[in-house]
Amino acid sequence: MTKKFLLNESEIPEKWYNIVADMPHKPLPLLHPGTKQPLHPEDLYPIFAEEVARQELNQTDQWIDIPEEVRDKYKIYRPSPLVRAYNLEKALDTPAHIYFKNESVSPVGSHKLNSALAQAYYCKKEGLTHITTETGAGQWGTALSFAAKVFGLELAVYMVKVSYEQKPYRRSLMQTWGAQVIASPSMSTKAGRKILTDSPTYQGSLGTAISEAIELAMSMPNCKYTLGSVLNHVSLHQTVIGLEAEKQMALAGEYPDIVIGCFGGGSNFSGISYPFMRHNIAGGKKTRFIAAEPSSCPKLTRGIFQYDFGDEAGYTPLLPMFTLGHNFAPAHIHAGGLRYHGAGTIISQLMKDRMIEAVDIQQLDSFKYGLLFARTEGIVPAPESAHAIAAAVNEALKAKEEGASKVILFNLSGHGLIDMSAYDSYLAGDLTNYDLSDEDIAKNVNQLEKIV
Repeated sequence: MTKKFLLNESEIPEKWYNIVADMPHKPLPLLHPGTKQPLHPEDLYPIFAEEVARQELNQTDQWIDIPEEVRDKYKIYRPSPLVRAYNLEKALDTPAHIYFKNESVSPVGSHKLNSALAQAYYCKKEGLTHITTETGAGQWGTALSFAAKVFGLELAVYMVKVSYEQKPYRRSLMQTWGAQVIASPSMSTKAGRKILTDSPTYQGSLGTAISEAIELAMSMPNCKYTLGSVLNHVSLHQTVIGLEAEKQMALAGEYPDIVIGCFGGGSNFSGISYPFMRHNIAGGKKTRFIAAEPSSCPKLTRGIFQYDFGDEAGYTPLLPMFTLGHNFAPAHIHAGGLRYHGAGTIISQLMKDRMIEAVDIQQLDSFKYGLLFARTEGIVPAPESAHAIAAAVNEALKAKEEGASKVILFNLSGHGLIDMSAYDSYLAGDLTNYDLSDEDIAKNVNQLEKIV
């Protein structure tokens, strides 16, 4: 029995797949935060690299060339393996065939490098010398720190304070590759100072960190902001995952009935899903796509569809998305990369059109099944990826009840070797679930009617 399905370096995708070109209903336009009018690429130039801004609003080109310089750097770790989880199947006694795309093999331990290398390249090509970003659990900040070093850029990372304290070794990795790492909220920006004045003990959110990173980029010469999730260009860059997986599933002689990714802002879910989704759109396939989000931050399962800011201070464009409100303060779960209030425009439109599904996963269940995966397949998953594992296990157990031989593919978006303190807490019985009441959600989303 073949365990790993491998591709040659020559089979690294040459183009990214832009699903917007194929969507039956295009996402609503991004709006300028000041004028409330639809954005043009040049409106994003002050914040993002110009090529990234053009990719963000591109709704017509199905395929976009991957620069050879980026593709060459992909060879450091791509193509990543597709793996059949035989031991997990056996432990579950399920007739389902479970596969995972192992993105944990990258130098930074996660899928985030796929977009970090692309964005750093475009910034360098534009002649920039400095970039800024935010990071939740630290995977994106770590990836961009490596990419910035590769392309000779200086980087400042605003890291959500709770993760800054929970995950010191991710901070160490960023600093090893030369990045400056600031706990957010901080006193270094107007947005940070306001938040700390209002709530001195606030432990931060991705929305806060985004505000600080954008503010620094806009106030610093020869500097632009980069983003690790949510926006369309990030999802575009991540489609190398699913495009490789397509070829590898063909090597395995199977095609997925179900594709699963954990969900924070959407980067890894979109990366594994969009290439397969195009066959649902155009080819008549009936694959189910499941986004697994934390029950403590359930924007897809319990949020509302509304224009909202991508950050807390209101610097970003207004995004039409499922949201819990940009002031939503998520619980301090260890899956820091999933602690984001909104869902992004493509995912939100696909959700409206019922082309994807969403499930919410309790923190204790994510660690329970993450531990099962580690003990059967030998890989300790990141807490974020453990949400995808939990959703895959649930689907495999349903297949067992039904006696159905389902083919399940999930994205192992990162390893948890720098998250062992989280596993320590779980094994010691110190973790808990976080339940949100309808009132908790309503008090945040009610404010959104005033935005647009």
